[in-house]
Amino acid sequence: MLALQETIRPSADLRNHYNEISKQCRENGEVVIITVNGRGDTVSLSYEEYKRMKTRIELLEMLAESDDDVRQGRVAPISETFQDLRNMLQEESI
Repeated sequence: MLALQETIRPSADLRNHYNEISKQCRENGEVVIITVNGRGDTVSLSYEEYKRMKTRIELLEMLAESDDDVRQGRVAPISETFQDLRNMLQEESI
């Protein structure tokens, strides 16, 4: 499991030290939690880390759906599945 380093900074730092916070996120791979009145408000992270996290979440959602399909008996023989995929690919190439 991936553990990201987190830093907590007040919202004034986002306004006054944006470049420093951006560098923390991009170069050090840190997650910066921005607080307002001492409470977590927003999170800043690099765009690359955001894309990685989004991809992981989407994969986990697909796996959860697949697991539910298996539990509910919504399955098909692998040969049918591959044939369906071949048909879809052929339709796309036309």
